Amino acid sequence: MTTFEEKCCQYFGTNDFYEVLGVDKKASEKEIKKAYHKLSLLVHPDRVDDNHKEVATEKFKVLGRIHSILQDKDKRKIYDDCGEFDEESDSTFNWTEYWMSIFRKIEISDIQKYEKEYLGSDTERRDIKRAYEAGKGNMNFILEMVPFSSYDKEDRIIEIVRDMVEKGEVKEYKGFFNESKAKKARRHKKWEKEKKETESIDLAEFERQINANKRKHAQTLDDMLSNIEKKYGPKKRARKSITDGTDTKTRSSRKK
Repeated sequence: MTTFEEKCCQYFGTNDFYEVLGVDKKASEKEIKKAYHKLSLLVHPDRVDDNHKEVATEKFKVLGRIHSILQDKDKRKIYDDCGEFDEESDSTFNWTEYWMSIFRKIEISDIQKYEKEYLGSDTERRDIKRAYEAGKGNMNFILEMVPFSSYDKEDRIIEIVRDMVEKGEVKEYKGFFNESKAKKARRHKKWEKEKKETESIDLAEFERQINANKRKHAQTLDDMLSNIEKKYGPKKRARKSITDGTDTKTRSSRKK
C-alpha cells in the first residue's frame, strides 16, 4: 500500500509538506492557507476533463491532507519537531467538503487569473524542476505534473530546463533534449485530441456544473453539522472537528 509520503513524492516530487505547498517552514497560518488555495485551484477535480480527473483527485487529496495537518497547531508542532503525522487511511474522508468549508465557490475567472500569475513565476520554475527530476527528463511526465502545461509550451519548458542545466541546478538527461520524433508525434496527437474535447465544453455551463456540485456538497456538510449538534447538545461544535481529516485513533509515521 502506498504511504502518504510516497504519494507526496509521486505527485509533487517531494515528501516535505512545506515544499509541496511552496512555503517556508516558518510560514504563517494565513500563508499556508493561501498556498493551499492556489495549488488546489490548479488540481480541483471539477475543473479537469475525465482523462486527467484521477491524477487531479489524488493531488487534491494530498494537498487537503497536508493543509489539515499544518493548520492544526498541535499536529504541526509534532510534524515540525519529529517529522511525524497521522498515517491512518483517509480513503473515506471527503476532501471536497473540507475545501468548501474553507473557501468560497470556484469561478472560471479565478483559474484564469491564477494562470496568468503562474506562468513565468518562480513557482512554475520550481514545479518544472521537480517534475524534470522526478520524471528523469520524461516530457510526458512533466506535462502531466506541471499546471497549465501543454505540448505547445514544450519549447519554452525545454529552454527553462536548459537554463537550469547550464547553471548546475539539475543534471542533464539526454533523452529530454534528444527526444525521438515518433514519441513527440504520439504526444502531440494525444494533446490535439484532448484539446478538441476541451474546446467543445461551454465555459458557462462548466462553471454552472462546478457550483451545482459545490452547493450539493455544502448542503451535505451543513446537514452533517446539524445532526452532530442535535446529538451532542445545544453547544455548537467547531467546524474544525469535522475538517481535520483525522480520527481520534492515530498511528504515527516517521518522515523519511
